Amino acid sequence: MGYSVSDANSYLVLTGGGIEDVKIVKKAWIWPWQRYSRISISPFDFEITLQAMTIEKLQFSLPAVFTIGPDDHIDALCKYAKILTGKTATNTAKREAAGTGRNHVQDIVKGIIEGETRVIVSGMTMEEIFKERQVFKTKVIENVQSELNQFGLRIYNANVKELQDTAGSEYFKFLSRKAHEGASNQAKVDVANAMMLGDIGEAEKRGRTRQEISKIDAQTAVLETQRKSEKAKADAELATTQVKLDMGINLTNIEANRNAEAKDAQLQRKVEIERAQTELERRRATDLVHAKIEREAAQQKADAKFYAESKDADGLLYKQQQDAEARYLATVKGADALVYKQKQEAEANLYRAAKEAEGITETAKAYGHMASVLGGPQGLLQYLMLQSNTYEKLAKANAQAINGLQPKITVWNTGESGGGAGGNGNGDAMASIRNVLQGLPPLLSTVHEQTGIEPPGWLAKMPPSSGGGGEQGGGSQVVVKGKEGGGAMKVNGMGGGKM
Repeated sequence: MGYSVSDANSYLVLTGGGIEDVKIVKKAWIWPWQRYSRISISPFDFEITLQAMTIEKLQFSLPAVFTIGPDDHIDALCKYAKILTGKTATNTAKREAAGTGRNHVQDIVKGIIEGETRVIVSGMTMEEIFKERQVFKTKVIENVQSELNQFGLRIYNANVKELQDTAGSEYFKFLSRKAHEGASNQAKVDVANAMMLGDIGEAEKRGRTRQEISKIDAQTAVLETQRKSEKAKADAELATTQVKLDMGINLTNIEANRNAEAKDAQLQRKVEIERAQTELERRRATDLVHAKIEREAAQQKADAKFYAESKDADGLLYKQQQDAEARYLATVKGADALVYKQKQEAEANLYRAAKEAEGITETAKAYGHMASVLGGPQGLLQYLMLQSNTYEKLAKANAQAINGLQPKITVWNTGESGGGAGGNGNGDAMASIRNVLQGLPPLLSTVHEQTGIEPPGWLAKMPPSSGGGGEQGGGSQVVVKGKEGGGAMKVNGMGGGKM
């Protein structure tokens, strides 16, 4: 009894008590009434040289190498174990040491391969075997494997070597020579054809090269034209888009400004409304307080008078008491009438103030709507000025401001149009300066006569004004200080001639 474990490439085969047939395991407890052996599943190679004959009665030798081993499945291993134990020695230890059972299996496999291969070859021609070697190999493997399945064996690989002639046969020798000669002759033909094709191909390639170069140049020119057109189109679209964006930005800014102005007008209107309501409440409270104070004062005065008269009436006779009571009633009625009157006046004032506030509110609302219609506060201002005849009043005020003025108009001439002696423009280089100096005295005289403003002393000295006025022959004179001529110049204020 003991615990036994197999190697990685082997199994334990158990028989004996508690096991009906055989049991394949990797490890197990071995009881005294059981026996075990080890089987290896490593594949093994063996070579065979098969003598076969084709359907044409041609003999040949077929060398082959097969790699065969047990299939790694429990059912296949059971079959393989039975094959091994079928004709093994009686000593298990000797079997384990010598690996018995392999020769027996190889004999079985060799017989199967030879039989199946001869069957396949007998139905094929030599040409078929030679040309369709892969098909031949596949048929051999399939047929042999179908027979090996009953023994639990598997073909891992099969290699069929070159077919060989048997003794006294030279079939493959002559066939090889024929193939060699045919290949040599075909090689010569192929060389000649290759040279011909090379010359033709070279000429075709040169022509094709020139054609392709011309075609590419033409396509390049067309593409360049298209690209220029596309670029110009893209530039135009870009400019259009930029203009649209700028226009949108400007419109947005204008709209924002208009919205700000409208918002400002709306807020101003709310402020005016709140201010009007506050003023209304203030006036209402003030009027109510005044009315209450007056009423209380009148009440106190009436009470005091009533008290005084009551005390006086106590010392008087019944008649005087009756008179006092009559006067008292008259006084009370007068006070009530006064209070009622004051109350009516207070209510009237309150109602007037409320209506004024409502009028201010409605006016503010109307002005707000008019401002939105007329284009803003500036348009509203112009409209109000037109409604109140402000422009006419301004024009009338301006007319009244200048009413009664008697402006004097003086015309003078400072010389010939040529500006020189004898009318020759080339005669005097100082003519333009002299004309300016000649025109200055009449100008200063005219300004003095019309406005009363005198020039500074360093520039000119005005003569004292005469009682005769400047409209008659007397006139006025202006003395202009200057450096030319070494002195001053006197000019009549009513100059109408030449100087």
